[in-house]
Amino acid sequence: MLKDFKPVLNILLRFIVIYLVLLFAYQFYLNSSKGGGLDSFSRMIAVQVASVQNATEFPTLLYDDVKNEQIWFYVKNNYVTRMVEGCNAISVMILFVAFVFAFYKGTKTYIFALAGLLLLYIMNLLRIVGLNIIMVDHKEYGKMFHDFIFPSSIYGTVVVLWLVWIKFFALKNENS
Repeated sequence: MLKDFKPVLNILLRFIVIYLVLLFAYQFYLNSSKGGGLDSFSRMIAVQVASVQNATEFPTLLYDDVKNEQIWFYVKNNYVTRMVEGCNAISVMILFVAFVFAFYKGTKTYIFALAGLLLLYIMNLLRIVGLNIIMVDHKEYGKMFHDFIFPSSIYGTVVVLWLVWIKFFALKNENS
């Protein structure tokens, strides 16, 4: 009986192992940057968000709050939001990569994972830009967009990518 479930159990085990390895590696990275303010990846995203906003008529300055490990966005002369480690979408990217590699299909797995990570990175960048713009011009909608609209766009993108991976790549040979 267990033999019937072996493929599913292998995929599940691969997912769990990959997810835990990536999660622990990320935690190690975070621990290595403790005490120096916001981690360098999150800091890079904050700088890129400010660049996009400055290019789109939303003059932005960054205030680095090293002690509290955050960066404040100062947009149009107002402090509107802050960038913390959780805003960098790495946890979402780890989940995405673990799922894709659980259904490993050779070189195309790496290509799809990299393309998906790039798309998620861009989506996250635009999510933060969008939130800052909303907080400047329509603060009354800020909580709704922060808590519901933008998270659903990021997680929705992950689900669509997973569906594309399964339908067109991971199970393609089995359907033919």
